[in-house]
Amino acid sequence: MAVSEVSIANAALQKLGSPTRLESLSQDHPNARTMNAAFARVRDTELRRYTWGFAIARASIAADGDQTEWGEHNRYSLPNDFLRLLRDDETGQQTDWRQEGLFVVSDDDSPLEIRYIAQITDPNSMDSLFREAFACKLAHDTCKEVTGSTDLKDSLKADYKEAIAEAKRVGAVEKPAEEFPEDSWVNARL
Repeated sequence: MAVSEVSIANAALQKLGSPTRLESLSQDHPNARTMNAAFARVRDTELRRYTWGFAIARASIAADGDQTEWGEHNRYSLPNDFLRLLRDDETGQQTDWRQEGLFVVSDDDSPLEIRYIAQITDPNSMDSLFREAFACKLAHDTCKEVTGSTDLKDSLKADYKEAIAEAKRVGAVEKPAEEFPEDSWVNARL
């Protein structure tokens, strides 16, 4: 079954107890205008907040030819769909890259291979647990404007926390296994 932005907005409205169901986010209705105004902002914030497995992307980017104002660092332009840099390489080791504005700054030679959180706009590419958490957060953030009250906010916040906990439990929010550094004392006992 195809999922759309409207179905996510309608899920948020349902959580708010609104009897109105939208046909489009651009229709001339107060709830549509509210959902349309908040949709992209809440989506991108939620994508950036956690390391969602479906939103991890890779890029091999070339240095842009300019160096930093001071220091001998190479400067790399970030991809257009970039939301957040993942700070580890394939082995889980920390990198010495720094994000400065719309660039990654590094001493590494070109091309720089990065993993990052991408801006996913197609709801069909989103994990179903993300869509549920997103609908909860969208309902929470639009509660006052849609209902005229803040009475539901605590309940919606609890629903959101439960949706995030479920996503973490099931693994939609990916975290690599932590590799502990070798310790001579521990190794001597093996």
